[in-house]
Amino acid sequence: MLAAFTMVLSGTIVNVAVPDVMGAFGVGQSEVQLMSTAFMIAMTTGQLLNAWVVAVIGQRWGFVSTLALFTLGSFVAGAAETFDMVVLGRVLQGSAAGVIQPLVMVTVFQAFPEGRRGAALGVYVMGLVGAASVGPPLGGLAIEIFNWRYIYYAPLILVAISFPLGMLFMPNVREEKPPKFDWLGYALICLALYCLMTGVSNGPREGWSSDYIVTLLIVGVAAMIAFIQSQRRAAASMLDLSLFRNKMFTMAVIVTCFSAVGNFASVYAVPVAAQIVQNMTPFEAGMALMPSMLLAMFIMPISGRLSDKIAPHAAIITGFVFLAAGIVPFAYADANTSFLLIMLYGLIGRWATAFVQPFIMNTALKSLPQDKLNAGGGTLNFARQLVGSLGTNIWVVFVDWRIEYHAVNLTATQSGSNTTSTELLRGVEQIYREAGVPEAVHQAGGLHYLGQMIEAQANAFAFQDGFWVLAVSYAIGIIPAWIMGRIYNRHTK
Repeated sequence: MLAAFTMVLSGTIVNVAVPDVMGAFGVGQSEVQLMSTAFMIAMTTGQLLNAWVVAVIGQRWGFVSTLALFTLGSFVAGAAETFDMVVLGRVLQGSAAGVIQPLVMVTVFQAFPEGRRGAALGVYVMGLVGAASVGPPLGGLAIEIFNWRYIYYAPLILVAISFPLGMLFMPNVREEKPPKFDWLGYALICLALYCLMTGVSNGPREGWSSDYIVTLLIVGVAAMIAFIQSQRRAAASMLDLSLFRNKMFTMAVIVTCFSAVGNFASVYAVPVAAQIVQNMTPFEAGMALMPSMLLAMFIMPISGRLSDKIAPHAAIITGFVFLAAGIVPFAYADANTSFLLIMLYGLIGRWATAFVQPFIMNTALKSLPQDKLNAGGGTLNFARQLVGSLGTNIWVVFVDWRIEYHAVNLTATQSGSNTTSTELLRGVEQIYREAGVPEAVHQAGGLHYLGQMIEAQANAFAFQDGFWVLAVSYAIGIIPAWIMGRIYNRHTK
C-alpha cells in the first residue's frame, strides 16, 4: 500500500508544477502536458506487464525491482537539464507505477477472504485517493520552499521505507513455466500510445491536416489494431482477450473508462485552472483540492464494505450523478471565484469517487476465476490508464483550442462602440495621468492592459467549457452502469 501510495503521489504531484516547468524550459501547455501523459503512457503499458512480471520473478522481486526503476526515473527527472530528460524520467517512473498498482491490488484481493475483499479494496482505493489528495499541496509546498525539481525527490522517502518492507512481507510465488515476454505486443502498444499521444498533443501546433500529424494518427490507430490482433496468438501474454467474454467484467471496464476520463482530467484541471484563472499560488491550488480528496479517502473503507453487501450498479450510478453535479459549479467559476468556493466545489462531487472505484474493482475481480486475477487486474488498470491519459490529453487540446477561439471572438468585439472597453481604457489612462506617467505611453499602456484582460477572460471561458465536457462524461457513464446492473440482476437471480 505504501508503494502504491507513492506511485499515485508521483502522478499528481507534478500538476501544480505545470506553470513553473513551462517557464523553466520555454514550452507551451500542450507540450508540458507530456510531463503527465508520458507518465500515463508508461504506466498504461506497465499495467499489461504486471502478469508477466509476477509469473517470471514473483511478486516480491517484481515489487522491489520496480521500486528501483522508479528511483532511477526520479533522479533523471529531478536533475534534468532539458525538457526531454524530464519526459524520460517520467517514462521510467510511469513504467514502475504501471507494474506496481495491479500487483498491489491483486495482492490485497488475495490476502483477504470472500466477504472482506470489498473492504480491503476500499482501503486500497483510500490509499490511492489519499495520495492524489496530498500530491498537489505537497508539490506546491516543495516548489515554494525549494523549486520544481524537488517534486521528483520528495516521494523517494516513501520508497526507502517500502523497499525493505517489501523484501520482508511480500509473497514470492511464481509460475514454474512462465510465459515468454511478448516483445511484439509490447512494441505495438508502445508505438500506438506514443503516436496517438504525440499526435494529439502536437496537433494544434503542427496543424491537424499536416503530414506529420496525419501520419502519427494513422500509425497510432494501425498499431493499436495490430496490437489487439497480435494478442490472439497463442504466445501472446500482454492482454488476455478471453476476459472480455465475461460480460460483467467487460461492462466494469467500460464503466471505469468513463470514470477515468473525469477523474484524471479533473485532478489535472482544477489546480492548473486555479493558477491560471484564479491566480492562486501552486500551494494554494493544491490545498484547494486537498479537502475533497481527504473526504473521499475517509469514505472509501465504508463504501468498500458496502460493495460486499449491495448491488454495485446502484452505488456507481449514484456516484456518477454526484460527480457530474460536483463538476458543474467549476463550469461557472471565473477570476473572481474565491479559494473557499473552489474548495467547496471540489467537496460537492469528489467524495462520490468512493461510490465508484471500490465497486468497480470488486465487481470486476469477483467475476473472474482465481487464475485470471493478475491478468484481470492488469487489464482493468490498463483500460483506466489508457482512457484516462488519452482523455486528459484530448481535454487539454480542447481547452487550448477554446482559449484561442474565445480570444479571437473577444478581440473582434473591441471597437469604439464597445462602451465597456472604452471606459476601461479611459480609467487606465486616468491612473497613468495621476501617477505622472508621460502621456505618450498612456494609450499603449491601456491597450496592453486591455489585452491582458482579454487573455484572462479567454482562459476563464475555455476552462469553463472544459469542465462542461467532464460533467457530460460522468453523465454518459450512467448508461453502461445501468446495463451492468441488468447483467448483475440476471446473474443473481
